[in-house]
Amino acid sequence: MNRKSLYPGTFDPVTYGHLDIIERASKLYDEVFVCVAHSEEKKPLFSVKERVSMLKKATANVKNVTVEDFKGLVVEYAREKGTRVIIRGLRMISDFEFEFQMALTNRKLAKDIETVFMMTSDSYSYLSSKLIKEAVTLGADVKSFVPSFVADKLKEKLSKK
Repeated sequence: MNRKSLYPGTFDPVTYGHLDIIERASKLYDEVFVCVAHSEEKKPLFSVKERVSMLKKATANVKNVTVEDFKGLVVEYAREKGTRVIIRGLRMISDFEFEFQMALTNRKLAKDIETVFMMTSDSYSYLSSKLIKEAVTLGADVKSFVPSFVADKLKEKLSKK
């Protein structure tokens, strides 16, 4: 049986916390679809194309991962991909309330699709894309939080603002 999963997110930008979840999911599932949400309401710093490109580069060494973008309901996209599993990463307890709400909503929309919560490794539990972007604007070196090429792109993008 081919076990597939879907890991959706904005990934603006991808962090080592995201990569931790992706790598661990790749050991549990035969295929992992990492799906970049357009999320215009979040006003992402990077375009969808840039976020997909960064994720592809960051996951190039993980053979059973496919990175692409999607619009619309994640449960519909999961069906399109032939998976019944949506992976959601949790960092702190504060993430759980929102993620739990979203999981219950998705269950109501699609009873056949399950949400699997994965705790990020403790060394990444405090990371957030928002915090990393703020640190870069204040001049911090964020290469311990994101791949170096992502840190360079952040610095380049935020220096123009």
